[in-house]
Amino acid sequence: MRHGNKINKLSRTASHRRALMSNMATALITNKRIFTTLAKAKALRGYIEPLLTKSKTDTMTNRRVVFSYLQDKEAIKELFGNISNKIANRPGGYTRVLHAGNRAGDNAEIAMIELVDYNEIYSKPSKSAETPAKKTRRGKTKVTKTEDGEAPAAEVKKPRAKKAAAPEAESTEETTTTEE
Repeated sequence: MRHGNKINKLSRTASHRRALMSNMATALITNKRIFTTLAKAKALRGYIEPLLTKSKTDTMTNRRVVFSYLQDKEAIKELFGNISNKIANRPGGYTRVLHAGNRAGDNAEIAMIELVDYNEIYSKPSKSAETPAKKTRRGKTKVTKTEDGEAPAAEVKKPRAKKAAAPEAESTEETTTTEE
């Protein structure tokens, strides 16, 4: 039974699978988008996302760890240079897998896997590159103290009064008729 074994073996030996993932990850970093079978694209997503997370902090240790997976100096330069700057504020989900139909020869499901920040069609112009996103708190509100030093009592909100259908005409001058 394969309880808890999340890896897709792709009908390959371990060494062949490591080489396949390394080559596909290098191609994805270099080209920003590749077409492959759906199973390989999903397996590649689980392989490359931790490497992209490591590239966000540019240390010698992280470079060596990523190099042990990719074995390509040019891909490492691209990953820790341009790509890490683009994904710096993204908390995860660096890749996107899109179905692209079936292959003509063997009817295999084809998918496109791409880096999210490099697709101008789907990605919104992010404000996060310019300014960090404002973090909202969902909890108790801040209580301010009055001049006396005591916290004010909670104010009860009154329901809004419904507006009258027709405003009343106000007259400032009273007309009085006096009979003499």
